[in-house]
Amino acid sequence: MPVRIRLTRIGTNQKPFFRVVAASREKPRDGSFLEVLGVYNPKLKEKKFNVNKERIEFWLKKGAIPSRVVGQMLKKDLRIVTKCES
Repeated sequence: MPVRIRLTRIGTNQKPFFRVVAASREKPRDGSFLEVLGVYNPKLKEKKFNVNKERIEFWLKKGAIPSRVVGQMLKKDLRIVTKCES
């Protein structure tokens, strides 16, 4: 069961809000997930990206691969360099 660290949308129309989750690669974007790792709110001026760094590192050590967008945010905000999904 390959695990991806990706965003899942929980916001409404015109008000996007995302959770950063660890989910099986086969599950749909807004389907079931293994664990909530943080949140991302693109509507705030400073574009808040809050995650639990310890749990992100735990999943990365277990072999999880972040999506391209999450990988870019991890690199920018937390200085975590990972190999991302294409």
